Amino acid sequence: MKAIVYEKVSSSKTLVLRDIVKPMPNTHEVLVRIHAASVNALDYRPMRMGVGIPKSRIFGADIVGMVEEVGRDVTTFKPCNMVVGDISGNGCGGFAEYVAADENVLALKPSAISDELAAALPVAAVTALQALLDKGELTAGMRLLIYGAGGGVGTYAVQLASYFGAQVTAVCSTRNTTLVRNLGASEVIDYTREDITTSSRRFDRIIAINGYHRLSEYKHLLVPNGIFVMVEGSKKIRTLAAKPNREDLEFVLDLVASGKIHPVIDRCFPLEQTAQAMSYVSEGHAQGKVVIIVTSK
Repeated sequence: MKAIVYEKVSSSKTLVLRDIVKPMPNTHEVLVRIHAASVNALDYRPMRMGVGIPKSRIFGADIVGMVEEVGRDVTTFKPCNMVVGDISGNGCGGFAEYVAADENVLALKPSAISDELAAALPVAAVTALQALLDKGELTAGMRLLIYGAGGGVGTYAVQLASYFGAQVTAVCSTRNTTLVRNLGASEVIDYTREDITTSSRRFDRIIAINGYHRLSEYKHLLVPNGIFVMVEGSKKIRTLAAKPNREDLEFVLDLVASGKIHPVIDRCFPLEQTAQAMSYVSEGHAQGKVVIIVTSK
């Protein structure tokens, strides 16, 4: 099979398209023929830092594809099922034509959702959901500030928070203001024109994605007993490193299938251009998600 493999030669780190051995599923795994994947921070950040490289040297946590073979003890899926999931807990491997993944990290893909849209969901949408509910304890009517609303996690956070009945103030760049407003934000602030951290406004909850400011700069924006959630692993209060969760994934899949929220996809790249896609996302250019088209149906 073909796969994008991480290679380090001398001081150079690169992603290369290689022909490698097709994996075999163990007793509790399914072999998935991948149709599409998407790029997340947990893909490109290990390359920058030199730690957290998958053992297979194949990145890619979000996948959607068709089950081709099932292990002896698999009970949830059968061949020809279309599945979607976050396989980061399995060591990734989504930037390839096939992957063997534990059945417990996958969910059936609703037929109403295209492969490209489904591939944009698992990591970012579940992260947004867990930030809002598990860490943020968000309820209807709360005043919520989302800082970093134009990216993959942010676009889901705005939509989910609006769905749950929060009053959303979203902070993003100039190019994303119209997009974020259309996603349901009550108020949109262009951070190039206004520094929210100097505001006298107060919020019940703050979700900060990728940490552009220090905690002390956000703190005065919270009401007493308000909650601040930092997404992407900064050492601040209520940090969130989201975990794959089938129930959470099925919840957001149902919302997409019913038209209540929708993935925002900036663009798609073919498998052989995965390195360019990773670079594009890591430089902060993407509105929403970037999808990798792996194999045709």
